[in-house]
Amino acid sequence: MTILDLRHVLRMLPGVTGNALEPPSFVSRQVREARRFYLNLNPPAGHKLSTVCGGWERCAPDFQVERADFPFLCVEFVAGGKGKVTLDGREWPLQRGTVFAYGPGCAHRIAADPGDPPAKYFLDFAGREGLELLRAANLLPGNCRIVPDAEELEEAFEQVLASGRKAGPQAARITALHTEILLRTLADSVAAAGGHEQSHQTYLKCRSCIEGRFLEFSTATEVAAACHVHPAYLSRLFARHGHESPYHALLRCRMMHAAALLDGGGRIVREVAEELGLDPFHFSRVFKRIHGVSPAEFLKRRGAA
Repeated sequence: MTILDLRHVLRMLPGVTGNALEPPSFVSRQVREARRFYLNLNPPAGHKLSTVCGGWERCAPDFQVERADFPFLCVEFVAGGKGKVTLDGREWPLQRGTVFAYGPGCAHRIAADPGDPPAKYFLDFAGREGLELLRAANLLPGNCRIVPDAEELEEAFEQVLASGRKAGPQAARITALHTEILLRTLADSVAAAGGHEQSHQTYLKCRSCIEGRFLEFSTATEVAAACHVHPAYLSRLFARHGHESPYHALLRCRMMHAAALLDGGGRIVREVAEELGLDPFHFSRVFKRIHGVSPAEFLKRRGAA
């Protein structure tokens, strides 16, 4: 059977389309749902970078993997939930943003928190360039860390997953390129943190607070109070890591919500303004500042669409 034939068969495995065939023995069955791809389970020696397989898994409460060895280099990224990972005898907690690596000769154990089992991505690959990129990312097999921007890394994993699940003669090469981008994103996150990783984590928490509770706040001072930081420090965090002020981030979230309400139909400008606690005139000015058009023009364009 050729590699392309193998790939066609493995595309039909559980967690991909529900076919009854079994995945490779190193793939866990203790998952509730999964999206996976398999490209080349026997990567050629001497290649700079070859993508073997990868995927996304929502772990079952009893999820537990324990291996003394692994044939490929592997990076795993936790998108949500909790658990624990042990790499060469060292244990780390798993949470959103955790990324860890293992490979040949690296004993590892991954276990879910039964009360909040993780959803995670994995990517298996081989090649000397892959190893060097892991080194640049401070993620040689046996290492674990928190990435400063979980959203960016999750998007990179999704790109790899999307390309890996496509057919076509260039799919393997395209997926290898996306794998390289993902690994370089990890390496770049080390440089971007540059000794400011703690402040970046604080920024991410503040940004998450704004994105999740924007209807509760009218000012950046209220955001700072909710995040238990000084308003001046909040401004410095956003200037350093977000390239916008916290107040602009708040306005953007509120106006995106307003646009969604107007786009849903059945709501007039005055009603949306009242829901946001603004008078219609001020609401129109802020809406235009964020979206480039007034609410009335937005509704007009929507009606013409």
